[in-house]
Amino acid sequence: MASDTLLARITDYASRPDPYPLYAELREAGPVVRQADGSCLVGTYHELAALLHDPRMSVDPRSRGEVTHKPPFLRLDDPEHHRLRTLAMRPFGPPHSPGRVDSLRGEIAQVTEELLEPFGAGGQVDVVDDFAYPLPVTVICRLLGVPNEDEPLFRAWSDALVAAADVRPGEDTTETDKAGDQARVELGGYLMNLAERRRGTPGADMLSAFANEPDPALRLTQEELAETAVLLLIAGHETTVNLITNGVLTFLRHPEQLDHLCRATGLLPQAVEELLRYEPPVHMRERITRADIDVAGTTIPQGTSVVMVVASGNRDPLRFHDPERFDPTRQDIEHLGFGSGIHYCYGAPLARIEAQVALGSLLPRLRTARLVEDPPPYRRNAMLRGPRHLSVRL
Repeated sequence: MASDTLLARITDYASRPDPYPLYAELREAGPVVRQADGSCLVGTYHELAALLHDPRMSVDPRSRGEVTHKPPFLRLDDPEHHRLRTLAMRPFGPPHSPGRVDSLRGEIAQVTEELLEPFGAGGQVDVVDDFAYPLPVTVICRLLGVPNEDEPLFRAWSDALVAAADVRPGEDTTETDKAGDQARVELGGYLMNLAERRRGTPGADMLSAFANEPDPALRLTQEELAETAVLLLIAGHETTVNLITNGVLTFLRHPEQLDHLCRATGLLPQAVEELLRYEPPVHMRERITRADIDVAGTTIPQGTSVVMVVASGNRDPLRFHDPERFDPTRQDIEHLGFGSGIHYCYGAPLARIEAQVALGSLLPRLRTARLVEDPPPYRRNAMLRGPRHLSVRL
């Protein structure tokens, strides 16, 4: 098949259970593979790493005239992006403080144990619906200070926002985009109202910290506050759902490695990093060139959409030894699972800890579990790839 249809084939739902042969084809076709729609694909590790750090690569849709309104900060370039990201991260503490996100570990463990109570009775469970989905949304809601009774609202909003972010070449995304915009407006309005109620009477949550910032120079506007909280929901939620679910699926497909992890639980943080390489929660990132860029001898013209297939780079044999093997003892794991550069995943620190706690608590139960269906049904989204359901018999 022609390489100029690779993106369409990768995003075809039929490829969702196993896109990796197509990623190998992408790497074989060259560092830069032009597509019939004018976009370019890149799937080799070293070229991806360089582009993720290249200031000539833009995330801002205004750079090709798609929108005129100011996008959220994850879709902004520096210096706007740097200012808003720095302010958004302040409630987590100093950027390199050891206890920064780790202080949430106890609360995450508590939520995990509550969700795992039904798992002790045996029978059949859906790892997504019963565990991987409610865990991060509960943690995010508690982090933001959302009342327990309002948590179900967040799932519907999150679903709509993630669907709108998907890469779907050739498809009419009008309705999906409209639903995503509506969800963003509703969620933003809800969070602005909640933050306003905390103004002057702060709690220990992030919205209180945002709303009661004493320094005017460091204060987010109402719109920025709402947008930042929305992004925290997406960045800290969807990556975690996929990371936990892909982790369970990978462990059950590799019983020898699962057994080894059960006996050497100290390897768990390393195993999570290997999962981020082997079965990452994010498979693709899109950028727009702000100038002509030379990549391994190929010029990508200014204004070109570049789809960076980071999951392909994570299995590049020119970078990783035996890349198709899941090895939780692997030492060299400088993966692209959360991206790299200035747009490194905003929710990565939280997702890491949630995955470590969740998978660590699940390990003893998985030892005697088996998959009901393999491959499981996957979500439609090709960019944020993960099972929609994962039925396991305990």
